[in-house]
Amino acid sequence: MFEAFTLRTKQIVVIAVVAAAFAAWFYFDLGSLLQFEVLQQRIGEMRQWYGDNPLLAGLIYFAIYVAVTALSVPGAAIMTLAGGALFGFWYALLLVSFASSIGATLAFLVSRVLLRDWVQERFGRHMGAVNAGFERDGSFYLFSLRLVPIFPFFLINLLMGLLPIRPWRYYWVSQLGMLPATAVYVNAGTQLGQLQSLSGIISAPLLGSFVLLAVFPFMARWLLGYMQGRRALAAYDRPQRFDNNLIVIGAGSAGLVASLIAATVKAKVTLIERGKMGGDCLNTGCVPSKALIRSARVAQYARRAGEFGLAPMSVEVNFPRVMERVQRVVETVAPHDSVERFTGLGVNCVQGDARILSPWEVEVNGEVLTARNIVIASGARPRVPDIPGLAQLDYLTSDTIWDIREAPQRLLVLGAGPIGCELAQAFARLGSHVSLVTHASRIMPREDPEVAQQVLDAFLRQGMDVHTGYDPVRFTADEEGQRCVFTTAGDRRELAFDRVLLAVGRSANVQELGLEALGIGLTRAGTVAVDEYLRTAIPNIFACGDVAGPYMFTHMASHQAWYAAVNALFGRFRKFKVDYSVVPWATFTDPEVARVGLSESEARDNNVAYEVTRYDIDDLDRAIADSEAHGFVKVLTEPGRDRILGAVVVGYHAAELINEFVLAMKHGIGLNKILATIHIYPTLSESNKFLAGEWRKARKPERVLSWAERYHRWNRG
Repeated sequence: MFEAFTLRTKQIVVIAVVAAAFAAWFYFDLGSLLQFEVLQQRIGEMRQWYGDNPLLAGLIYFAIYVAVTALSVPGAAIMTLAGGALFGFWYALLLVSFASSIGATLAFLVSRVLLRDWVQERFGRHMGAVNAGFERDGSFYLFSLRLVPIFPFFLINLLMGLLPIRPWRYYWVSQLGMLPATAVYVNAGTQLGQLQSLSGIISAPLLGSFVLLAVFPFMARWLLGYMQGRRALAAYDRPQRFDNNLIVIGAGSAGLVASLIAATVKAKVTLIERGKMGGDCLNTGCVPSKALIRSARVAQYARRAGEFGLAPMSVEVNFPRVMERVQRVVETVAPHDSVERFTGLGVNCVQGDARILSPWEVEVNGEVLTARNIVIASGARPRVPDIPGLAQLDYLTSDTIWDIREAPQRLLVLGAGPIGCELAQAFARLGSHVSLVTHASRIMPREDPEVAQQVLDAFLRQGMDVHTGYDPVRFTADEEGQRCVFTTAGDRRELAFDRVLLAVGRSANVQELGLEALGIGLTRAGTVAVDEYLRTAIPNIFACGDVAGPYMFTHMASHQAWYAAVNALFGRFRKFKVDYSVVPWATFTDPEVARVGLSESEARDNNVAYEVTRYDIDDLDRAIADSEAHGFVKVLTEPGRDRILGAVVVGYHAAELINEFVLAMKHGIGLNKILATIHIYPTLSESNKFLAGEWRKARKPERVLSWAERYHRWNRG
């Protein structure tokens, strides 16, 4: 309350001061003095007065110049000419340089006090990238703009006030950046009698030189990057010829896509994989888990036979056959990612452990291969926490669980993120008694509380035990069985189990690649540190997929792979920054959870203004017909607009339904256009249209409708 009052007080004071200054400006008709013709006519009188009062003249001139630039009124150019004519080059340059910078900073502060908070709140979603870029390179951009006199300086002052740059930095960068143009104008002022108009100050060659001057910082930045790259490569001997254009390490989703792109553009590419082609997604992740979830869901449908008018049936799960089916699904998909297929597409596939020896050399199976560029796509593995007693157990992870052929009677699942929740529910439906445990305050902590609650309710209805706020302390095993001791709310609890599944996150595969010797660093999350073009500290070595983060999704790995491959092969001509603006994901529990963009919790935490619209799927005809009438669609929009900031779908086939919102966000389609689009009846996708209808209904023009009601009443007689 106090902060808001203080801000309002500041705004009122600033508005009052600016209004008074403008009133004085017009009352005394000061603008008439800032005309080129008037200046030429009265320059003689001004010089005489300056000769009699040099110090006072300088102070008055300085104050007026500050006022002109602070109020953003036209006349700074005339003032600069007058300074050169009155005071001579050096004295005028001193006065104008400081007065213009101080006035510009005052205009900057006026814009900041009056407009910045409103602009940031109103356009916060779109300002995110601009703010981040300015926090990093704001001084550089400001300096470049100040060097070019074709950009109105008053406009720069007002716009910069909306962005995250400190006033002191703004002042001194402006002081330096405006100096060349100031010198040109002051010098022209010393020759005022020979000038016919303001346009005579800047000729085409001079304007061209300013443009070149403005381009210089960008050229210097490129040169600096080039020199840094050369320095990173200087310690190594560059081969005269290369065996490959590209070497890709890892044949998961990222590596396969990067290799395919290289082969498609006729580059010579070698793909190195230490394990199975297809990586985690095919062999231990997406494909087997979805096959298992499908079997579990069919078992659950059989238990629900009575809901569909069928005779109740007893469900007997043949777990070995379920797991054999999972393997058959993997084997059916495997040819899509096989050595044979990619060899046929032009990729040289090599089996073995890769180690990077230099920026251009990779050792595999005792042989050294060379390439102009290297892409690291080595993926990630399940994280194994350091808990006493765990190493002595035959624990399971998302990599090893596919090898079992006997369902655990009591399964303890550590971790309630997407992997933990999906596998916990699947095993519960296949007959195991599952205890799902997390140290977090709720399951699925990345989602909104109401989303997590829907999934939790489903888990509890299906007989799962869910424990939140449980921190594992140690594991024990003896003749009585296996147990885990947890601490929760100051107490100690003990859970017995037959097998334990670890689902507490994933760690990037960065070991034994030779990264440390090359000086390629890691992030705090343990992933390979890359820039916005996916380059590592070595400019011709790139990383993408789970090994690079920040999103460990198969579809994100494929997305990044395009940028890594294209930047590696064609970066000397043009580089592309990775686009993370619209990133969807889904958790394949029942109900499914799918999301894109901001959640409501994230919007609140980041102070992003938003409005919420919700549609409950229990009202949808197709969901009712399928006996899946549960869940909801929730969309965040900009206040007063239909532009989508984020969407979440909870329910039957949510991962399919979210794609309409992904497309809308990517291409700037609002809810009004979704509402105006025909959706087939009866389908689940109608829920998206009905959500848009709820948004429109909440904003119906009540006044117009009241007049319409009167019109129809009159029309009835």
